[in-house]
Parts: sequence; C-alpha cells; structure tokens
Amino acid sequence: MLTALAAGHGQQWKQVAELLIAFGLSSVIGLEREFRGKSAGLRTQTIVGTAAALFLIISKYGFGDVLAPGHVILDPSRVAAQVVSGVGFLGAGLIITRRGAIRGLTTAASVWETAAIGMAAGAGLPLLALLVTGLHFVTVVAYRPLGRVLATHGHGERTYRVTYEDGRGVLRGLLARCTERGWSINAMSVSGTGEDGRHAPGDGLVSVGLTLSGAGAYEACADLASVDGVVRVDLGDEDD
Repeated sequence: MLTALAAGHGQQWKQVAELLIAFGLSSVIGLEREFRGKSAGLRTQTIVGTAAALFLIISKYGFGDVLAPGHVILDPSRVAAQVVSGVGFLGAGLIITRRGAIRGLTTAASVWETAAIGMAAGAGLPLLALLVTGLHFVTVVAYRPLGRVLATHGHGERTYRVTYEDGRGVLRGLLARCTERGWSINAMSVSGTGEDGRHAPGDGLVSVGLTLSGAGAYEACADLASVDGVVRVDLGDEDD
C-alpha cells in the first residue's frame, strides 16, 4: 500500500500544475526569441523548459517504487545535474563562428536559462521561476539600449559589411577613414559577391567585412557610407 502511494505521488495535480507553469513560462521566453527571429524560438524553448521540469519531477518522485530504506537510497540532485550538462550540449550546437565572429551566445544562454526555469517550476519553486522569467526580459530588452550606450562611449566592437565599386581605391579610403577616427580593425574579409546575394560577380561591386573596435565604432555606419564609391553598408549581427 505504501509503495503504491509512493509510486503515484509524482502524478498528482501539484505536479501537473508545475509542468504547466514550466510550459507557460518557457513559452513566454520562446515568444520573445521567435519575435526576434532567433534559431531557438518558441518550440525549442518550450520543449526545453517543459522537458527540464519533467526530468526534475522524475528525479524527485519517479523512483518511489524501488526505494527501500537502508538498501536503495536515491539522490534526486543527480538527475538535475545531468539536465544542466545535457542542455549545455544543446546550447553549444546553437553557437556558430562566421568569419571570425561568434554568433548565438545569447540564444544558447537563453536555452540554458529556460531549462533552469523549467527545473525551478518542476522543483516546486514557482516564485523563483517567475522571477527569472521577468529578469530575462530585463536582460534582453532593457539592457539592449544600455549596451548600445556603453559601446558608443566605450571601446565596443561591431562588424560591418561594406559594398563598394571596384577599381576606385575605395578600400584604401575606408582604411584611411578608420585610421582617422581611431578605430582598430580586428578582422577583415573581402569577397567579390555580397554575403546577402544582392550583387553578383562581374557587376563591378566588391564586399568587405570590417570588424571595428574603438570609441564610436558602434555607430560607424554613417562614416563608412560617406566614403566616395561606397554603395551600401550593412550592420553585422548585434545579438551578442
């Protein structure tokens, strides 16, 4: 009788509510990521958060039918620790390196955060889960303009893709403008075809990727566009 009660203890309305809380809060974060067009959007975040909550509930209640005092002892924290490690591998798959720049760190961190929120909900800590969900929006919404201000007045790094007319010495003018403004060029790549495919080889246009750092480098777009022969300036990803 006691064994049967222990086995069913993890399938009561309390655990159902914890799973639904994890589902709801994970969906909220997923909506924010989906709205921004990130790779780990609504479905990924919701699945991660809900599954993490289920793993924790299994860790707490799923082994009641095999426990025997003095013979079989359960450490519920072991499953929770493996969830953290497993989500780390998922996050690593979201991080990519493109032309020397790392992208996807914020998205990977949000997946890890969603798993933590789901685990908190599954552990019966809804207040903490709600708090971290609120702090997520403080980080991704309120901190974004703050980061821009700091980058503008500090020595932030920003990547630009500049498309210009070939054969007019435009690249030399771009480098001179960067030197004039005191910006350091941390990375540079040149290609005959624009990364976004908006011009083709043979049309007389060349694209160069510039990763700049230094005071004011975050707002270098207008300066670069003013160089004679520049056709367009595209901003690099600012997610991270």
